[in-house]
Amino acid sequence: MKASGKEGRKRVSGAKSGAEAVPGEIRGSERVISCAEAGVEALREEMARDPNIFYIGQGIGVRGGNFQQTRGLWAEFGDERLRDTPIAELAQTGIGIGAALAGSRPIVDIVFFDFILEASGQIIQQASTIHYISNGKFKVPLVIRAAMGGVRSSGPHHSHTFYSFFMHVPGLKLAVPSNPYDVKGLLKTAIRDDDPVLFIEHKGLYGSKGAVPDKEYLIPFGEATIRHPGNDVTLVAVSLMVSRAIEAAEVLENEGISVEVIDPRTVAPLDKETILHSVAKTGRLAIVDEAYAACGFSAEIAAMVSETALDELDAPVKRICALPTPHAFSPSLDHYLIPSTERIVQEVRLLAQS
Repeated sequence: MKASGKEGRKRVSGAKSGAEAVPGEIRGSERVISCAEAGVEALREEMARDPNIFYIGQGIGVRGGNFQQTRGLWAEFGDERLRDTPIAELAQTGIGIGAALAGSRPIVDIVFFDFILEASGQIIQQASTIHYISNGKFKVPLVIRAAMGGVRSSGPHHSHTFYSFFMHVPGLKLAVPSNPYDVKGLLKTAIRDDDPVLFIEHKGLYGSKGAVPDKEYLIPFGEATIRHPGNDVTLVAVSLMVSRAIEAAEVLENEGISVEVIDPRTVAPLDKETILHSVAKTGRLAIVDEAYAACGFSAEIAAMVSETALDELDAPVKRICALPTPHAFSPSLDHYLIPSTERIVQEVRLLAQS
């Protein structure tokens, strides 16, 4: 580690100059809609464009999904394109893989991300490997959609955020949007991809609103964006934690601490260059993640920076994650377990002063 601070800091070799912040991404007429509405809009446009797309899941037909994530689509496209299934995640996913191999572009809605474990054999052993073991003969253009995260103290069976389990598996792509603009752009990209994509949304974000252009756009996978520019600390955050990281950055800005918030948007593929460039500028790195720290996304980012840019760090990497215990039904206890804006502020303040 260097003790010289930011003076004379060199740029990491090969790192790019930083991704464009969100305000510069909005094109066309700006409308304010929710994440749920942005997802519905993406599905509507893609299903109208390509008749090979169909959607299956629990309660996603007439009812429009637990989170209104398919609201109105059944009335437009009918039971052949949007079909309710039993609570059978393994069967849903197997159907989706088979249909993808046969030429369709299925979207399988697991609803609660916790229960993707029921389908993990199909995802890890089949969907991720078929293109490879067939020597490129077969493709699996499958989207698996699910809602993660703790909201309303839902307890240990409906609160998990273990998306990083699947970062471990070659052949899978993982998108984790944090706002309506990204939901629409990333979902459209996922549907058009020839590889299996896990599209993981946070339950706490479905109702959040933001600007979404009315023109056609796609967001490429593997391109992070800078949500809040800064010079003193790099703060990498995912999904719901992005908004809390921005709130923390605004609080710390009033204290004279400049925090750069980076949203990877996809964790597989991962935009390493944007993170490395930011660390080269700030000399300090914190990762905030609602998942547990052990063997997770935060561990991967910390290891990547330590292996690639250790000399750029002026302080140890800080990980701000859920505490290692099952989620609670008690609202006050669950709030304590999950990273809050206040906790992020405290941890990053200490890091900036170290």
